[in-house]
This record gives sequence, C-alpha cells and structure tokens, in this order.
Amino acid sequence: MYSEYEERAISLGRYIADSKSTVRATAKKFGVSKSTVHTDITVRLRRLDPALFGEVRKVLDVNKEERHIRGGIATREKYKREAVISSSSGS
Repeated sequence: MYSEYEERAISLGRYIADSKSTVRATAKKFGVSKSTVHTDITVRLRRLDPALFGEVRKVLDVNKEERHIRGGIATREKYKREAVISSSSGS
C-alpha cells in the first residue's frame, strides 16, 4: 500500500504525462509547491514507477527546451499590454 506522498507522486506523474503540463502549472493545479512537484517526480516517482518517470522526464525535457521561448512570448505580451494601457491613459 502506498503512502499519501507516494500516491501524490504517482498522481502528479500521470497528470504531467497526460496533459504535458509544466511543473509550475502542475503545482498550481494540485495546490503544492514547485519544489514538492520536483521532489515527488525526481525522487519518489523514479523509485515507484520507472516507466511513468520516463514519460514524465520526456515531457519535462521538452518544457525545459521551450522555456526560453515561452518567457520571450510572455515578455512581449507584457509590453504590449503596457503600451495599450499607456496609450489609452495618455489620450
């Protein structure tokens, strides 16, 4: 029988593998910290279910490769929003 932490690790792993979610989005969805998600995946899940861990690792590797692109998009959107706000308040 799995402990509460082991069950959470498996649930987190399944969610990430199925939804291709990021660590941050997964943490928000489950109401835990990013550190908890990371520990559950890299330590507990690796030991409990190596096959699921492999699937999750692939998703997290893709997310890591795309991280700089998502950051750039977020920055561009931020400045677009600021430009709209400043142009509407300056009129």
